[in-house]
Formats: sequence, C-alpha cells, structure tokens
Amino acid sequence: MTHYVENTHLLFCDFYNRQLVPAMDPVQENSQYPLVSKFILSAFAATVAELVTFPLDLTKTRLQVQGEAGLREHGKPGPARTVYRGMLSTAVGIVREEGPLKLWQGATPAVYRHIVYSGGRMVAYEQLRESVLGKSEDGSFSVWKAAVGGMVSGAFGQFLASPTDLVKVQMQMEGRRRLEGKPPRVRGAYHAFIKIVSEGGIRGLWAGWVPNVQRAALVNLGDLATYDSVKHLLLRHTSLEDNCLCHGLASTCSGLVAATMGTPADVVKTRIMNQPRDSSGRGLLYKSSVDCLVQAVKGEGFLSLYKGFLPTWLRMAPWSMTFWLTFEQIRRAVGISSF
Repeated sequence: MTHYVENTHLLFCDFYNRQLVPAMDPVQENSQYPLVSKFILSAFAATVAELVTFPLDLTKTRLQVQGEAGLREHGKPGPARTVYRGMLSTAVGIVREEGPLKLWQGATPAVYRHIVYSGGRMVAYEQLRESVLGKSEDGSFSVWKAAVGGMVSGAFGQFLASPTDLVKVQMQMEGRRRLEGKPPRVRGAYHAFIKIVSEGGIRGLWAGWVPNVQRAALVNLGDLATYDSVKHLLLRHTSLEDNCLCHGLASTCSGLVAATMGTPADVVKTRIMNQPRDSSGRGLLYKSSVDCLVQAVKGEGFLSLYKGFLPTWLRMAPWSMTFWLTFEQIRRAVGISSF
C-alpha cells in the first residue's frame, strides 16, 4: 500500500511539473543583439511590475516622512505634522482626500526610472555572472559571487537612474503638501526635471544619490543574489524544474530579503530627496545620509528606520514575483535563455 501511495505521489508531481507548470527547457539564444534584447525585456517586465504595485510605493513614501524629526520649511524650526499613522489609513486617506488616481501620482518618472534602473542592473548582473566573476566548473554561481554581483549591478543601475527617482519622490509628496496648505513645488515630471536643474544645475539631479545607491546595492544584494541562489538551489537539490513554480518560490524569498535589507537606506533616501533646498541646491535639513540616519535614530528611535516596512515588503513581494515571472516568460518567448 505504501509503495502504491509513493508511486501515485510521484506520478502526480510529474504530471504537475510537466503539464500544469511546464518546465522552461534551455533554449538557444537567437537574438542578434542579446544585451540590447535583455535590457529591453528587463525594462518591460519592470514596467509591468511597477504599475501593478505603485500604490504601495506611494503609501510607503508618505509613511517614511511622517513624524520626521526637526521637520521645518526653508530652515525654520517647527513641529512635524503627522497627517496619517498607518499603512491602511494612509492609503484610504489618499483616496478620500486626493482621489483614487493619486495613488499613481509619480508613476511616470517611476516607469522612466525602471527603464534605466532595471535594464541596467539586469544586464550588468548577467555580464558579471557570465564573464567577469564567472561560474564554477559545475555551472553553479557561488553565493558570495552572487552577493557581489547583486550589489555592484544594483549600485550601477541606480546611479544611472537617480535623477528619475528624485523626480518620483518629489511628485509623490505633492498631495501631502497641498493638504498641509503649502504651495506645489512641481506640476509634472517634465517641470520637476526643469526646476531641479534650474535650482541646482545638472548635479542637482543626483541629489541624494549616495543613499540611493546604498539602498539599491542592499536591495539587489537581497533581490538578485537571493533569487539567483534560491532558484538554482531548488533546481539542483529538489525535483522542481525551471518553471513558474520554481520562479515564484525564488521571487518570494528575494522580495522578503530585499525589503529587510533595503528599508533603512530607503527611509534615508526618501527624506534626503524630499527635504527643502537653498538657492545653491544644498539641503536644509540634513548634511549627508549619515546625518539623516543619526537624526532619525536620535529623534524617533531605531525603529524609525523601518517606517514603511510593511508596505515596502507588501510591495516588494508582488513586485518581485510579477517582475521575475514576466521576465522569465518573455525571455523564453523571444528565444533568450532562462535567467
């Protein structure tokens, strides 16, 4: 009887893997320009994931700046005004007071950012994995190499995309500024770019790039390294095949690790990008990312570095799953080998 049950279980698993979740067998790359193709596919998959999960990103940004210690307008001390308290009340408040479409305020520069950021980081990681760091003789890619590759590629992609991230953060905060009776700073993505350049020059577009790059390095250490390592561990040590189930499990792990590692740097990045600036483009609240970190911990406690963690994780989990499933499937559809 036991033998019969075991055989039935094996037959069911085989049917599930082969029929319900078909494996992604290796394919011969037929693209004449594989790097360009991978960049475009990465950007497309990231755009889909960004639009689906953007309301959670907006909620996270609002949470990260509420209660900001020493918040003041144009350098004048004043009490911080806390408009919302939790993730749900923040989202409901945005819909009620600003309208449901405001949940996607800042989505345009966010999409621009991911075209540059995700395209750059994915191509850079694969180049590091295949050509620079190199796989082992058995075809595996060690965890430490995946970690180094993830951090380097994430930092590279984010440095390129930092101007679009700056515009996104400022646009996301416009609704809150109106509720507080403050005049709007920007009217749209194009106006935000022009305003930033006119006030701080080209260098002003990279305001806050240090914590931005730090965050991206940590997030990609969690995202790329975790996904790559977990996926290939599952393929080598379990009966799972290279299919949607395997990709889903790996992306779930990567989203959790990325959110845990990246949230503190994300809080610092958001506050530095959102702070008012003088006529020379210098921040009026924080001297540097370290200063922002110290002020946050002193004024609000260590847990302030994890403000917005829940929406960050709730966003990263579906974002990561949507991105990786879309990315793997469209790679196969156009004849590019599985990641």
